[in-house]
Amino acid sequence: MERYFIYLSYNGANYCGWQNQSNGVSVQQKIEDALSILLRQPVSITGAGRTDAGVHARMMVAHFDWAGSPAGLVTPVGEPVELTDKLNCLLPPNIFIQKILRVSSGMHARFDAVSRTYQYYVAFHKDPFNHPFYYRLNRPLNFDRMNEAAAVLSEYTDFTSFSKLHTDVKTNCCRIVQAKWTQESGVWVFTITADRFLRNMVRAIVGTLLDVGRGKLSVEDFREVILSKDRGKAGSSAPANALFLTNIEYPLIT
Repeated sequence: MERYFIYLSYNGANYCGWQNQSNGVSVQQKIEDALSILLRQPVSITGAGRTDAGVHARMMVAHFDWAGSPAGLVTPVGEPVELTDKLNCLLPPNIFIQKILRVSSGMHARFDAVSRTYQYYVAFHKDPFNHPFYYRLNRPLNFDRMNEAAAVLSEYTDFTSFSKLHTDVKTNCCRIVQAKWTQESGVWVFTITADRFLRNMVRAIVGTLLDVGRGKLSVEDFREVILSKDRGKAGSSAPANALFLTNIEYPLIT
């Protein structure tokens, strides 16, 4: 049995999220269906994490196990180029397989990831081409103050205040190593990197930082939100359409 990592990107607007659910079509389901057709056997994949409905990914990683290597399908260097091409032909235009790599049998897309990075996009201008991927605001924000608050995140590990309630995780602790706002071509981008993220965590952090930028919360108020461990103290979740999973890092292979 060989294990393979799939690197992919997707526009999540038309999906109920990454993970299979009973209430809609997921990105995972689309890929599993296409792989099962190509490999002529049921195939299940395990993702590096999950993205909510409407959230996009410039990089998602998943793994699957395959018991055979049909002749001509796998190149000498271990990359199933032909499988990648055929998979892209079967998948809809909003899902793109970047590459498929053979990895050691013990590698796990979720548990071996050492960090994940998300980016959230905020714009103040009307853009007829990219508007589905920005959160457009009309009033200016104090981004210096928002960055002061964002810097506080690295001082803590318990982010219960930014977690969706009643999830099945065993701990709400995460280690954030980067959280900052930068401006790129007139668009403000919030970049956050951590070893793991809770459900709805990034959107809840962004929504609360926006309240700091509007002057509704001070930096110390933001700190108190974290310390409260109470989702009700944090701001509303920012819309999903402007959030992208942009990078996942692994030891040795990235």
